[in-house]
Amino acid sequence: MHWLVLFAAVLASAAVSAADVPGSRDIEVLPRFPGSQIVRFSEALEKERIYPLGAIRRISGRLRYEREVQAQGPFIAVTYELPRTHSADEVFTVAREAMQAQDAELLYWCQGRECGSSNLWANAVFGQSILYGAEEQQAYLLMRLAAPRQDSLLALYSITRGNRRAYLHAELLAADAPLAELLPTPATLLRQLRSSGELRLPKQSEPSEAWAVLLARSLNLDSTLRVSLAGAQAEAWREALVEQRVRAARLELGDVEGEGLRISVLR
Repeated sequence: MHWLVLFAAVLASAAVSAADVPGSRDIEVLPRFPGSQIVRFSEALEKERIYPLGAIRRISGRLRYEREVQAQGPFIAVTYELPRTHSADEVFTVAREAMQAQDAELLYWCQGRECGSSNLWANAVFGQSILYGAEEQQAYLLMRLAAPRQDSLLALYSITRGNRRAYLHAELLAADAPLAELLPTPATLLRQLRSSGELRLPKQSEPSEAWAVLLARSLNLDSTLRVSLAGAQAEAWREALVEQRVRAARLELGDVEGEGLRISVLR
C-alpha cells in the first residue's frame, strides 16, 4: 500500500506543476500551500519597489502611504490560486507562521478593512487586478528575513474575490544596499502578541528608547492586557516600560535567563 500512496503523491505533484504558469517557480523561503497553483509569475534581476508600512489611500489622484520602505535589487513575485477547500485567511496564516518559524521579523500586518481599499492594493501596490476582492477578506504583511538575509523583504497579500476564488500573492526583494533599522508598527506587535500569546525579540537585549516607546505604545493599545517579561534584562525592560506610562500592575517578571526579550500574555 505504501507504494500506492507514494505513486498518488507523485501524480498529484505532477498535476500541480503542470497547472502552474510555464517558467514559474516558488519563492525558496516560502513553502507552497498544498494544492495551490501559480497563476502569475514575474522575476527581475533588478527592480525598485516601495512597500507600505501603514495605511494606504489615494489623495488628489496620488497614492499615499502612512509609512513605507523603499528598496532595489533582485526580485521575484508569485501569485497562487488557492484550493477551494481552504480560505485565504487560513493560507495566509500558514505562510506567516512558516516565515516566523524562520525568525523573519514582522514589520507591518493588517487584516480586513483596516488594510484599506483592496482596489489600491491589487492595482496600485501589486499591479495584479486578479487580487481585487472583498476588503473584509484581505490581509497584508511585510517581513524582514533573518540573518544572513536581513536585507531581504517578503511581502504577502491574500484575498478572496467575489467569485469565492482565493489568492495568495508573495514578493521577495533582496536589497542591493543594507536596509536601515526598520521598526514594526505598534498595532502589528499587538496583533502578533494576541495571535500567538508571545512576542520574541532576540535582538532586544537591553532597553533602547526607540523600542521602549514602541512597546509601550503597543501595550497601551489594549489597557486590559497583562504580560510577563522574560530575559536577562527583564527588570530593566519593566522599568523602561513603566517610565513610558505602562501601568506597573500589568507587567510581571518571568524567567531572567535567555537572550533578548520575551513578552508573554498572562491569561
